[in-house]
Amino acid sequence: MEGDHRWFKVLPAALLCAVLWGSAFPCIKTVYAIWARAGLDLALTDYWWFAGVRFSLAGLMLWTVARRPWTEVKATRKATLLSFTLTQTYGQYLLFYLAIAVASGSLAGLLAGTGSFWWMVLAPLLAGAPRPRGRQWIALAIGGLGITLATAAPGAGAGRPGLGALLMMGATGLGAVGIIQFGKMRASIGARAATGFSLGVGGLMLLVTGAPAFAHAGQLMTPPVIGLTCWLAFVSAAAFGLWNHLSTRHPVPLLAGYRFLIPICGMTESLLFLKDETAGWGLAVGAMLVVGSLVVAQRWK
Repeated sequence: MEGDHRWFKVLPAALLCAVLWGSAFPCIKTVYAIWARAGLDLALTDYWWFAGVRFSLAGLMLWTVARRPWTEVKATRKATLLSFTLTQTYGQYLLFYLAIAVASGSLAGLLAGTGSFWWMVLAPLLAGAPRPRGRQWIALAIGGLGITLATAAPGAGAGRPGLGALLMMGATGLGAVGIIQFGKMRASIGARAATGFSLGVGGLMLLVTGAPAFAHAGQLMTPPVIGLTCWLAFVSAAAFGLWNHLSTRHPVPLLAGYRFLIPICGMTESLLFLKDETAGWGLAVGAMLVVGSLVVAQRWK
């Protein structure tokens, strides 16, 4: 998988996924800003309810393009499928939406890259993958230094960067566990059916968790918010669907090398579209260290 094939058949599609996922960070922050300008007194349940609306719709979108979703779900061990849903969607986005609420979109976008670090650490423990070598541990340490610098001086509009960083790293850790769990189900269920189930059922769980928000749903879901929510649902369905398709056509280690595009796009799009956010020196230097360590770790791997 070298040369022109990699540059013209893999990179454009992987970059499109990263751009789509990256757009979620400024979109979610924009929704929160709309609510703030409206003077709404928000509770945690409002954030989770909003996430539930998005992922319920995204799961429905994915299932419409899955070939035999019910057949595949019936053939899959239900405990594993439920565990996948609890980590990949419900648990991950309980923390994710809070992280974006308390920290800047640019910092949260950068920290999306910590999912690759979690994968290197957890895959040997949970999936029997090879343990990181000495040079990979060095790359992890450099990435940790980058996260520390980015959190220490993230720039204007940072909110509470320390808490946001902890929540975001917890979210990406749960996402990494979900990926590992999906590997145990591949013999009986396809990526679209499994991800559609996870997003849909996980979204319903988030709706139940945020149930008090139903009482003032009309105030939350104004026309601009409805439009952004539909875009966010499309982002989830399209990016997951395209990435899953790529995973059936190209080696997973090759695709893993392109994951560093996600934090670049998440941070860049937030800085471009969120006018109250600027990059501090810590975020700039930290971004170079985090992205560099991701690239180096993948090359050594």
